[in-house]
Amino acid sequence: MANAKIGIRPIIDGRWGGVRESLEAQTMSLANAAKQLIEENVFYADGTPAQCVISPCTIGGGAEAAKCAEYFATQNVCATLSVTPCWCYGSETMDLDPITIKAIWGFNGTERPGAVYLAAALAAHAQRGLPAFSIYGHDVQDADDKTVPDDVKEKILRFARCAVAVGQMKGKSYVNIGAVAMGIGGSCCDPYVLQHYFGIRPEWVDMCEVTRRVELEIYDKDEYEKALAWVKEHCPEGFDKNAKPSSKERKDWEWEFVTKMTLIIRDIMLGNPKLDDVIPSEAIQGKNGALTTGWHEEALGKNAILGGFQGQRQWTDFMPNCDFTEALLNTSFDWNGKKEPITFATENDGLNGMAMLVGKLLTGTASIFADVRTYWSPEAVKRVTGWTPEGKAANGFIHLINSGAAALDGTGASKDENGNNLIKQWWKVTDEDIDAMLKATDWCQADLGYFRGGGYSSHFKTLAEMPVTMIRFNIIEGLGPVLQLAEGYTVTLPDDVHKTIDMRTDPTWPTTWFAPRIGDNEAFKDVYSVMANWGANHGSLTYGHIGKDLITLASMLRIPVALHNVPDCDIYRPHTWGAFGTKDLEGADYRACQTYGPMYK
Repeated sequence: MANAKIGIRPIIDGRWGGVRESLEAQTMSLANAAKQLIEENVFYADGTPAQCVISPCTIGGGAEAAKCAEYFATQNVCATLSVTPCWCYGSETMDLDPITIKAIWGFNGTERPGAVYLAAALAAHAQRGLPAFSIYGHDVQDADDKTVPDDVKEKILRFARCAVAVGQMKGKSYVNIGAVAMGIGGSCCDPYVLQHYFGIRPEWVDMCEVTRRVELEIYDKDEYEKALAWVKEHCPEGFDKNAKPSSKERKDWEWEFVTKMTLIIRDIMLGNPKLDDVIPSEAIQGKNGALTTGWHEEALGKNAILGGFQGQRQWTDFMPNCDFTEALLNTSFDWNGKKEPITFATENDGLNGMAMLVGKLLTGTASIFADVRTYWSPEAVKRVTGWTPEGKAANGFIHLINSGAAALDGTGASKDENGNNLIKQWWKVTDEDIDAMLKATDWCQADLGYFRGGGYSSHFKTLAEMPVTMIRFNIIEGLGPVLQLAEGYTVTLPDDVHKTIDMRTDPTWPTTWFAPRIGDNEAFKDVYSVMANWGANHGSLTYGHIGKDLITLASMLRIPVALHNVPDCDIYRPHTWGAFGTKDLEGADYRACQTYGPMYK
């Protein structure tokens, strides 16, 4: 499928005989400036620049609007940005496609009333039930000023980042491998929510498909040998907490199995053309179900943009858990070098998977899956360890930890050119970063009391203080999906303090200490309140403070935001949200989302 594109619509005063002709150059200059800005600063998940297409003509009326729409229909346009320096005819020039996400940039100048068109067009959009974002510069510009003011840039880029994220999800699949893990609500896949709110097709694959592909050798054997050699060299075993450890022979077999499982699950999701030519060995060819003509159906994959694995308990009670696979798929590299992280949810928690996905799509970085496990008050830390939390940890922190399924990017071992620790956009990850992340991680044998089949968990601690945003989607009966987010920082603790606290839970799992930014909001008055208001047992961490982008994205999908700590001045939603109230922005968001309903209804 072609990449989702931003369509730019140059809108012009339709009066020929001097007026229109005098505006052609200025109008197209705005369109080209917007195109250049977006293509230089917004990226697809694969790291390539976002693509924009400009209408084949300026749009002065309905005939040219139709010509533009006809062209955009051939270009997989997911969103349109209409730009104009002048008065135009609002309802005659507007984008009437109910599926495209819409924004209008009205040039703030005195020679021509671009602001008047902007207001008229926004009113027409509101009347037609078509939400549109308003872009209008704070300061007046001269007619020949070809610069894009910073405040306009910010709105154009936020609109484009979020719209491209929405466009990349549409028409893709979520692959449930297995079903519901341990009664976890987020693991109950709701096909209505995925289809109507995100444009994603849910698919189901039984976990025995992994077993079938292992037994019938439905994987690239050359790549498996390469992967296993890399695993043996770069994935050292950590400590084994089990009173009766498994034998070396069993552990070696588990390493082989989880390596195969990683290749197989990737192929289930994305497909692999090499499977067309895979022929089982002679020992396998006599088995039921073995094909000697290649695995053409399996080579196609499921067109997935994300997936999840149930694991517990029907699988993990007798087979190696999926922790290694989950960690490595979500990481920004593997045995082939750096790669786009493949969003894959532990315990098939698709709602947390969606949080991981939007974080990746907005930033290009790996997302960190975790249990929102424990709130540690300063008093509790002092009582248990004798240390008084300080700095960003002074108000307490939340222990984020899960069964070894976290991406290795969560180590924070990557560094920028100034030596600062961070989580990089995956295409900027260097060999030095990969080496540092691997050296910060070991792989501990699973607790055989919980995971009777064994397996290996990524084991690390986040090494540095970094800005992050914790994200979660939840589904509420009678309301639908809602979004929660909390901006804050990873924090580091003295080694002895970390060890004392970490050893109180499962010390073979990866740990991140998270301190949300607190403020006047009732739900963020203290760290305890954030923990108390979090809507589920899981959360996803994305590098950076991206709350304002998430709020904009949620409004495009008509999903209300139930919890956030973003200042009101940074909230950017469609202009018509203001018609639902301006004093209580949260309430207005709920009313607007309820009125407009899901994006793909």
